[in-house]
Amino acid sequence: MTAKRSPGTSRAPARRSAGILLFRRTAADAEVLLGHMGGPFWARRDAGAWSIPKGLTEPGEDLVTAARREFTEELGLPVPPGELIDLGTVKQSAGKIVTVWALEGDLDPVEVNPGTFTMEWPPRSGRLQEFPEIDRAAWFDLATAYQKVVGYQRPFLDRLRDHLRGTAEPST
Repeated sequence: MTAKRSPGTSRAPARRSAGILLFRRTAADAEVLLGHMGGPFWARRDAGAWSIPKGLTEPGEDLVTAARREFTEELGLPVPPGELIDLGTVKQSAGKIVTVWALEGDLDPVEVNPGTFTMEWPPRSGRLQEFPEIDRAAWFDLATAYQKVVGYQRPFLDRLRDHLRGTAEPST
């Protein structure tokens, strides 16, 4: 049996986003590379204002290809070589589906040269301004990253931790 929809409504396909969580092992545990979200909304925030380098997929684009493209666009650096580790997906409350892979590697956050986006700022001013996708990048141990990262991305940190401890469940 199929549910009926009100006339004039349709179910739009869920938006998809893909990204790469770069990590490096340390003597104590591991560190992950996060980017502080750019633009005026995030400028004075720290906790919950950092993100895994990721972004929207293009129509018909392979998720791994999108994740690699977005990493490069957001950080302005190539994806380090290595094997991608599937961390699965998370569905945001707004319905967007985010897929992330972990990658063991290293890079210097000082070398980050982020892409930009344009938005009207201040609101209703009619002025378009350009802002960096991320305004800085930094390495954080997993416990600190858990406090810094936007809330819906925390499961990816948990899954990376489980993978590093050898307790991860196989991806489906």
